Amino acid sequence: MFETLRNFFRFCDKENRKKFYGSIIVGIINAFFMALRIAAVAVMLRGVIGTAVEGQPFEKSTIWISFAIICVSVLGAIITTKFTAMWQCEGGYRTCAKKRIEIAEHLRYMPMGYFNENSLGEITSVTTNTMEALSDVATRVVMMVLKGLLETVFIILMMFIFDWRIALIALAGFALFQFVNVFLRLSVKGIQDQKIKDDTEEVGKVLEYIQGIAEVKAYNISGERRKDLNNVINKRVKSLIKMELRFIPFANLQSLVAKLSGVAIMIASLYFYLNGSMVLADCCTMLVCAFMLFNALDVGGNFSALLRTVDLCVEKANKILALPTMDIEGKIPVSSTGMTDSAASLTGEDPVSLSGLTRQSLITADSIVFAYDKKKIIDNISLAIPEHTTTAIVGPSGGGKTTFCHLLSRFWDVDKGTVTLDGKDVRDYSMDDLMRNFSFVFQNVYLFHDTIANNIRFGQPDAPMEKVIAAAKKACCHDFISALPDGYETVIGEGGASLSGGERQRISIARAIMKDSPIIILDEATANVDPENERDLMQAIEELTKEKTVIMIAHRLKTVRNADQIVVIDKGRIVEQGKHDDLVKLGGIYARFIDSRKEAVSWKL
Repeated sequence: MFETLRNFFRFCDKENRKKFYGSIIVGIINAFFMALRIAAVAVMLRGVIGTAVEGQPFEKSTIWISFAIICVSVLGAIITTKFTAMWQCEGGYRTCAKKRIEIAEHLRYMPMGYFNENSLGEITSVTTNTMEALSDVATRVVMMVLKGLLETVFIILMMFIFDWRIALIALAGFALFQFVNVFLRLSVKGIQDQKIKDDTEEVGKVLEYIQGIAEVKAYNISGERRKDLNNVINKRVKSLIKMELRFIPFANLQSLVAKLSGVAIMIASLYFYLNGSMVLADCCTMLVCAFMLFNALDVGGNFSALLRTVDLCVEKANKILALPTMDIEGKIPVSSTGMTDSAASLTGEDPVSLSGLTRQSLITADSIVFAYDKKKIIDNISLAIPEHTTTAIVGPSGGGKTTFCHLLSRFWDVDKGTVTLDGKDVRDYSMDDLMRNFSFVFQNVYLFHDTIANNIRFGQPDAPMEKVIAAAKKACCHDFISALPDGYETVIGEGGASLSGGERQRISIARAIMKDSPIIILDEATANVDPENERDLMQAIEELTKEKTVIMIAHRLKTVRNADQIVVIDKGRIVEQGKHDDLVKLGGIYARFIDSRKEAVSWKL
């Protein structure tokens, strides 16, 4: 038990750890005030029994003394309970809130491959279910287990004042109770491990079902997919029932030990009174103590079974936080703002460039190799991308185009070779400052459940509205935004579900314009756009890419043929490289690509 609490306190940050330590100290004082009830009862019993049995005059002062002790006990307990509960709740909830942020920050610097190898369900489960259980369960467990333990200790200490023999019986009962409690916690250990796994699997299946609901309906496989989901849910239900069934016998045994300890105290107290070795007042006081001891043991014991949950939650969170991240600090010192001169012009601040990272951006890949899950994706590619040029990357699906772009922007680290920016290895820059020099427009745009204005100013949350509108106008999305009921303050659904594909794409371009990085990577940005939106989208892209170094993955002839250089990647290698006319004459992959596009364009209904 103490090891679990110690691990949890280590898990807390320094500020919240102090709250828990403070709550323990105040909890000790609280237990003392709770134990004072015994003294109040003893004073009153001695006065009443002395009058009734021994014929002594009843002193009114006895009532006032007992009343005063009770008042001190109650008021002290109320005040200390308030502080212990408040500090423990604040410590628990704030710890978990900070850990969620810490996990999010940690995941931000993980290689992208991690998110392919690990299910979204596991990440979601840790940041939601696990942290929620920790904030609720851990706070309650710490509060109730410590409360029960401390009250029990102080009741036993108070009993030593009256009769050491009864106190030893209570101490023996407490020891036996803790012995049974150890087996109680061990009994649910394996089941709780399985419960956490089932929770993760259930979250993953629910997310998978919801995200793929369109395909499920389109292919009429709702019954099959629902069956898989039901099986996972039923599996979790069974693990919960199994845990309860495993817990109940030991919980009942533990409760029986607590009750028998109370019975033993009562029998011993009556025996000592009858043989004349204990006065009647002390005997009655010990009978009251027996009930108080049982209640304190029962409170702490029932909640102690949940200590394993605290262990598991801490372990799962620490497991993610222990995952190795990419080297994010870098070796090249950067300026305090880290902005390029173009970005500064947009925000109205003085131009300040990254140290060693000027506007003359030149990206070079030198013999880079990258494998994912032992499968080689990029195989010895070398390529130079001059400043202020457009490089189009084409090739068969699965050839490694997107992976290559991700390596250039350091979404992953290369296994061999180097990627340099202005002659310096990208790994030598801090991750944050490196990312400020890249803007991305992906085929599948993700917009956040927030206002359109906040989605556009995502990279600059404090940017004024005038800058937001300026970026929207350049991206050709000002008109349709203004036509919405709340304009720029319209809250869009998660992922931008309430907007069309072209509208989402143009908002993402406005976001990139707002960031105004010197290097733009377009990954199939126009692939899924209807003809009505294509003109506006192309105009937006043209505005975005002015005087920028552009790297585009594209399948449309219009966006490829005017590129300064075209690179054809197939099976992780560059198989063709040059300008449009030269590559067409080669009659290779690119020429076939052009022919297929021309044939597709000629089709009419």
